[in-house]
Amino acid sequence: MTLFLTTSLGYPTLAYSILLGGLALFWVVAAIGIAGMDTLDLDFGDGGEAGGMVSRLGLDGLPSLLVLSVLAFFAWIITYFVHLLLLTPLPDLLRYGLGTGVLLLAPVPAILLTAFVLRPLRRFVLRLRPAPQASLAGRIATVRTPTVDAVHGMADLDDGGAGLVLQVRHEGDAPISRGDRVVLIEHDAPTNTWRVVAERDYRNP
Repeated sequence: MTLFLTTSLGYPTLAYSILLGGLALFWVVAAIGIAGMDTLDLDFGDGGEAGGMVSRLGLDGLPSLLVLSVLAFFAWIITYFVHLLLLTPLPDLLRYGLGTGVLLLAPVPAILLTAFVLRPLRRFVLRLRPAPQASLAGRIATVRTPTVDAVHGMADLDDGGAGLVLQVRHEGDAPISRGDRVVLIEHDAPTNTWRVVAERDYRNP
């Protein structure tokens, strides 16, 4: 137990231990209902590339917090065992130098492991998730991500209750940005995404 704590709370494993602990605390808060379950879909802010990476890995449609938690877990596992088996016997200066490299590079294999583990889960989740009601077509939603394009985008829909967070896609040339109002045009069941157009460009047939 002492060896485990020493490694977990030592450099470089400590960084991922803190991240993993914070994510675990958030899951506990969500589980007991203090935070709404819609908060599991994180807004990556201006890091739109993060959302694009999630789509390219085939993980879109899963809660963002789940993807981040699994990624952090694998990064922690990798860092922990490299630290324990390779870095611990080294002198401090060399251990800190190599440890920084491990800290920065651990997410690379962790991303691949995350995709390998979660892709089958995504297919299972999409099969269980009921398709949104057809009545949502034509409704107005508000974009919550920096942009909406053909591979990435999320929007909030006021359904009169807690609200819905929808995966939305747009293939037009006119840009759609955070805060823009969009019209839900067509639902794609296999990917659970909505094709949308900006409200300003929508022509009601």
